[in-house]
Amino acid sequence: MRLAGKVILVTGAASGMGRVATRMFVEQGAKVIAADVNAAALNEAVAEAGSPEAVLAVTGNVAIEADVARMIADGVDRFGRLDVLYNNAGIMPDEDTSVLETSEATWARVLDANLKSIFLTCKYGIPKLVEAGGGSVINIASFVALMGCTVPQDAYTASKGGVLSLTRSLAVQYGAQGVRANAICPGPIMTPMLETLFPSEEEKNKRLDRIPLGRFGRAEDIVWAGIFLASDESSWMTGSQFVVDGGITVNYF
Repeated sequence: MRLAGKVILVTGAASGMGRVATRMFVEQGAKVIAADVNAAALNEAVAEAGSPEAVLAVTGNVAIEADVARMIADGVDRFGRLDVLYNNAGIMPDEDTSVLETSEATWARVLDANLKSIFLTCKYGIPKLVEAGGGSVINIASFVALMGCTVPQDAYTASKGGVLSLTRSLAVQYGAQGVRANAICPGPIMTPMLETLFPSEEEKNKRLDRIPLGRFGRAEDIVWAGIFLASDESSWMTGSQFVVDGGITVNYF
């Protein structure tokens, strides 16, 4: 098992890629602190992971400092240590469009969920990684942090660009203490959040045609990258952008 003995915080663990990550990390031998604001869905995700003793469900809002501090403290109390931060939580609301049309409230909500949340988990989590002798910070960014889009989600795009910059800064600051920080940049992953963007098969195929490998990603495609970054296999890797996108970012047209 590639993650045996490791304790991993997964944010946004109740659905989508976070739910799959919780299950796959447990399958690889990890203990998981599964964090989400949706208590009912979180309990379902824990049950789906198939090993209740290996998962602690902690309910809270990752954009609220007191919640994050409590969730990490509860996880360390339960499992005794913390080795990996898997910062997966994020939102992409329909009302996030261009800077000319997006409201200030929407902008703030997206930046809080997608970027402030990582600031907070790192603020309270990195000291625990250092106490454990080092560890891995894995931040879920996006391929849109690397390229523009004619159908904009500007708050989302800005937040994910911030994730990449923060990741590089963390890598430089904490490398000497044994803490690695890397970002994963997923391409379009077929999750319920993505499906809401496709009002028709025509719209869906328009995006699919941009992907050289000919399919949308699966949550598992991203989590396998996360398993590598959480494991000791990536012990000399930090400050990197791990692009897992089916080739979309190299396709000119």
